[in-house]
Amino acid sequence: MRTPVRVASSAVIVLLGVNAPGVISSGSALALLRVPLEAILALVILAVLPWTPVRRIVASLAALVFIATILGAALDRGFVLAVGQPFNVVTGWPDLASAYGVMSDSTGAAVAPVIVGLLGIAAAVVALVLTRALLQLAAVIRQRARITRIGASAVAAAWIVLALVGVQIVPGQPVAAADTVRMTVTKADQVTTAVAEQAAFERAAATDAFADVPASDLLGGLKGKDVIVAFVESYGQVAVQNTAFSKGVNDVLVKGTADLAAHGYSQRSAFLTSSTFGGISWLAHSTLQTGLWIDSQHKYDQVTSGNRLTLSSAFKKAGWRTVSVVPSNDRPWPVGKSFYHYDAEINSTNMGYRGPRFSYARVPDQFTLAHVQKTELAQPHRPLMAEIDFVSSHTPWTPLPNEVPWDSIGDGAIYDPQPAQGLAPSEVWQSAQRVQQLYGRSIEYSMSTLFSFLTTYDNPNLVLVVLGDHQPAAVVSGADANHVVPISVISKDPAVIDRISSWAWDPGMLPSPNAPLWRMDEFRDRFLTAFQR
Repeated sequence: MRTPVRVASSAVIVLLGVNAPGVISSGSALALLRVPLEAILALVILAVLPWTPVRRIVASLAALVFIATILGAALDRGFVLAVGQPFNVVTGWPDLASAYGVMSDSTGAAVAPVIVGLLGIAAAVVALVLTRALLQLAAVIRQRARITRIGASAVAAAWIVLALVGVQIVPGQPVAAADTVRMTVTKADQVTTAVAEQAAFERAAATDAFADVPASDLLGGLKGKDVIVAFVESYGQVAVQNTAFSKGVNDVLVKGTADLAAHGYSQRSAFLTSSTFGGISWLAHSTLQTGLWIDSQHKYDQVTSGNRLTLSSAFKKAGWRTVSVVPSNDRPWPVGKSFYHYDAEINSTNMGYRGPRFSYARVPDQFTLAHVQKTELAQPHRPLMAEIDFVSSHTPWTPLPNEVPWDSIGDGAIYDPQPAQGLAPSEVWQSAQRVQQLYGRSIEYSMSTLFSFLTTYDNPNLVLVVLGDHQPAAVVSGADANHVVPISVISKDPAVIDRISSWAWDPGMLPSPNAPLWRMDEFRDRFLTAFQR
């Protein structure tokens, strides 16, 4: 029985379902106050179809289209908040697996699949409810054809006028709504753009100025040096400039600069533009190492299946022992051998760490450095090149480890009480301000740990390149944040600093707002050029 209440409820359901993408995109419930073109078209088509089975099929298909648009809007918003750009239908699919991994690390392995399952059930229920609501309204239209024709004509005319005038209640959300059409056009544009970018990328990858440089000419300016390329997770420009939490980080960097200088170190700092934002760190790592702009998993897979010269393979070719140190890895990493050509790979399974996890971070940064010192630097060795990934500053930035005496680290059991002394992610993430504060503290921890390491273990032949992989997620960086990250070179040898004097980087660990800014893919060639024989 089609009572007025049921008809009104159906109208509300359709309005909610079709306008939901705008609500998700804008974050404002006022986006419900729009006239959705798709709903008008769907109801008109359903009203004129003569056969009930066909109407049911069409209503179901329309509901699925609306659900797909809702999911697309949710993916876009989630990706914008996490990695600074909407979900890309061409290159973004592998990133969903990475997002699931981060969610699993944050919520627990048992909770993550439950969340995904509940989302699937919710989508199915919404699709069913939308289908029934569309059929209910179409039946009413069919019964009252004359009145509904007049009403539909009026609504259609109003939609056209509103579209021409461009009326908006919520910025970016026209009252004359057409979310499904707009998303379809946007995703089609992504396909066109992806094709063009892929062609440009392949042209860049086809040439390499350093591919045929003899080993004797590679990296002669670093002969006899141990070189560490240290990526500090989520160490972005917002950590050092113009934020509520940057003062604490700046204080650590200024003190670190003074402490390092007192121990004979010099530093030069600047900024790089990362190829990624908020996550997917390996894109930044590969961009720095290859000199190619790698901003998608597709490009990463393409490059790492080839033989492009990387910084690590250049060091290996020139006679260094090369090691990757990735504490977040708990399984084999084939690319480490096949593409980067590391002599050894250190991860959470072979570091001897017996302490607790700190949310995403399986191993505290201080333990990682202590392990490298004990097993690599303190042992008789030929010159070492290592890429070390600091993970203590990885989202969700809580709980955080505290520094402990270096000679007390042992197997990490000393950290056992520390996670319980911090706040749970579920508590912290109720407040953006608290998330930002703890992000800042995580950078303070990572950087102060690095400074403490350098001043505790004297290695006159150690050279470090320390940089961020990307800016933190939008909850910290803010809407429309850039992709800029700090980078520093640290060495006790004045000859090393002289080699990069033409770069005009700022002295110290804290780059000024006017410090040079390069794209991250420019670094490899400039570095290899500076330290050629």
